[in-house]
Amino acid sequence: MTSRIILGIDPGTNIMGYGIICIQANKLSLVATDVINMTKMDDGFEKMKMVFRTIHSLIEEHSVDEVAIEAPFFGKNIQSMLKLGRAQGVAIAAALHANMPVTEYSPRKIKQSITGKGSGTKEQVAYMLQRLLDLKELPPYFDQTDALAIAVCHHFQFNKPGAGAKTKKSVTGWKAFVNQNPGRIK
Repeated sequence: MTSRIILGIDPGTNIMGYGIICIQANKLSLVATDVINMTKMDDGFEKMKMVFRTIHSLIEEHSVDEVAIEAPFFGKNIQSMLKLGRAQGVAIAAALHANMPVTEYSPRKIKQSITGKGSGTKEQVAYMLQRLLDLKELPPYFDQTDALAIAVCHHFQFNKPGAGAKTKKSVTGWKAFVNQNPGRIK
C-alpha cells in the first residue's frame, strides 16, 4: 500500500510553521509539526539561510513527496509584504532544489477546505484539524496548525472526484515553471 507525505508551510519572517502529514489508505496522520523560530535573529539573510536549510532538511528527513505553501496575501505594510515574499520564495526554492512539486493555496481556499467556509477562524481551523488528524492536543502555535491545514487542504484538493494529479498550479522545477508561465518571463 503506497503512502503520500505532504509538507505544508505557513511562511513567516519571524516564525514559519510547518506540518507534515502522511496519507495511507486515505487516512490522514501527523508525521511532524513545529516552527522555525527566527525571532532572535537580526540578519534577514541569515533567516533566509535558516529557512532554506530547514525546509530542505525536512524534505530529506521525512521523504516528502509534495510541498504545499500558503500564497502571499495583500497587507497594508509594504515592507512586511516584501519580507514575507522573500521567506516564501526561499521556502519554495528549497523545495524546488529537492525536486519537489510545489502548490500554492490562498488563505481563503485553505480555510474553506478545512472548515467549509473561507472566513473560518484560526480556532475553527485548529479544531477541525484536531478531529481530522485525531490529535490528542493541539500544537502550541497557530503557525503549526496553519501549516497542517495547508497540507490537509492539498490532500483534499487532489482527492476530489475527477481531480487529476496536476489540476492545481504545480511545478517541479524552474524549467517547468518557465514552461507553465511563459508570460511571466521577460
